[in-house]
Parts: sequence; structure tokens; C-alpha cells
Amino acid sequence: MDFKKTNAPTNTVTRDMQDFRDKTGNVYESIAIMGKRANQISVEIKEELKKKLDEFSSSSDNLEEVFENREQIEISRYYERLPKPTLIATQEFMEDKVYYRNPLKESANLD
Repeated sequence: MDFKKTNAPTNTVTRDMQDFRDKTGNVYESIAIMGKRANQISVEIKEELKKKLDEFSSSSDNLEEVFENREQIEISRYYERLPKPTLIATQEFMEDKVYYRNPLKESANLD
């Protein structure tokens, strides 16, 4: 999913815990799923930001040559304004956009 086009809120929203329980039957399982998805999103965002900022890195590490780059600042500000990975993961989970499975439950159903 493209995290840039998400409709997740940019600040914290109070949620009903029963909504989380209704999805999986267990609040803690739902929280674990959202936590793992948030970690995935965080890694994606970091990798993309690193790629964009690497374009501005110079081969020499001379302190005298360090200068502010307006494009680099704008890129950083854009990523700062994005919703936090936990908010994106929660929104995706509530909209049923996250695929998850529990192998322990699946093996118990087969027995």
C-alpha cells in the first residue's frame, strides 16, 4: 500500500478497543498485527527517505563544504508531515487492508 495516499489521521485518535477485538477475536492479537505492520511501514519510509537524501550527499566530508540545500529541507519536511507508521497501520487494519494469519489457529483447526 502506498503510505503517501493513506487517509490516516496525522494526530492521535481515540479508538474503541472492542473494534480491535472484533477483527481477530483478541485485542492483543490485533495490537500485535498492527505493531508488525507499523514496523514494515517504518522500514519502507526510512528506506525511501534515505534513497532521496543520498542524492544530496557529497563524496567529500569537508566541514567547510557543508551547506543547506532547499530541496533536501523540503523533502525532510514532507516526510515529517506524513502520519506516523502506527497511525497508518491502525487505519489499514480497521479498513481490512492488512493480510494476516495465525498459523497456530490454522493448525488447531486442522486437528
